[in-house]
Amino acid sequence: MSVRIAALVGSLRAGSHNRQLAEAAVKLAPAGVDVVIVEGLADVPFYNEDIDVADGAPAAAVALRETVGAADAVLLFSPEYNGTMPAVLKNAIDWLSRPYGAGALTAKPVAVLGTAYGQFGGLWAQDEARKAVGIAGGAVLEEVKLSVPGSVVRFAETHPADDAEVAEQLTTLLTQVAAAAASTSVAV
Repeated sequence: MSVRIAALVGSLRAGSHNRQLAEAAVKLAPAGVDVVIVEGLADVPFYNEDIDVADGAPAAAVALRETVGAADAVLLFSPEYNGTMPAVLKNAIDWLSRPYGAGALTAKPVAVLGTAYGQFGGLWAQDEARKAVGIAGGAVLEEVKLSVPGSVVRFAETHPADDAEVAEQLTTLLTQVAAAAASTSVAV
């Protein structure tokens, strides 16, 4: 059985270390696991119920919902902005939470990970993302975590996929997420 994991990256910056961490997840995915980075988060307008209508929701939001809806699990890669997750990631969660009780995240295994410059690797932001995605209906994998500190120095000349410690931890995380997704699909 193949497992498809949608990866949402909360940083839009061209040289984002969280984007690089997501790229590492694509590269290091175990056999039978396909990690797909969801593109276009910058194009999704801020959530507004007035524009979230049955036959007229913005195309970028519809594409986001379809991509995540087709996935077996979700990875949220979150940097830390002022002690919390970036707005682009929170906005994606808001769009994916609708319609209430039947959004693309409903009962879907979700793991939150990331890297940040600080000594805790963005832990506060990741905790906030877990809280938000849980309230949005995702099945948060509370014990499946990866927070990589010191990103600016650690990844200055090394891609996360080439960092042996990060690669090992990321591979373990992907195996755990795939197992959760597989057990969820069997239970359904």
